[in-house]
Amino acid sequence: MYKPMTLTEALHARGMRVTPQRLVIHAALDDLGRHATAEQVHDAVAGRLPGVSLPTVYATLELLEELGLVRRVRAGSGAVLYDPRAAPHQHAVCRSCGTVEDLDAGVDASGALQAARRAGFAPDGADTVVNGLCARCAALAA
Repeated sequence: MYKPMTLTEALHARGMRVTPQRLVIHAALDDLGRHATAEQVHDAVAGRLPGVSLPTVYATLELLEELGLVRRVRAGSGAVLYDPRAAPHQHAVCRSCGTVEDLDAGVDASGALQAARRAGFAPDGADTVVNGLCARCAALAA
């Protein structure tokens, strides 16, 4: 079963400092409870971290991804989203409105990872993204 480290544990394991900015940005993404852009996270922390810059939010979200505490989701040509749900799962992306939904489906990516290795890649992992229309957009298209 997947059991993530806390942010404090993950930072200490890497010999990094636990800063208020890191704690607040991580908590804000959790509080949003959805896939969010760095700009949306910045807006969510602005009241708690006056003067925090957007580059600080980006850098912190990238660090949180490296630590395995958030997931970066590339939703087509739209903005990069950060997912507070770090446990392995898949996503469905609406090609019309850009909505991103979590999917819980057992997907075996071992074949894709093996093929990538044979092609000379050193893969970090594999994400499955289902593209199509969300229920709202499908209803509008009908």
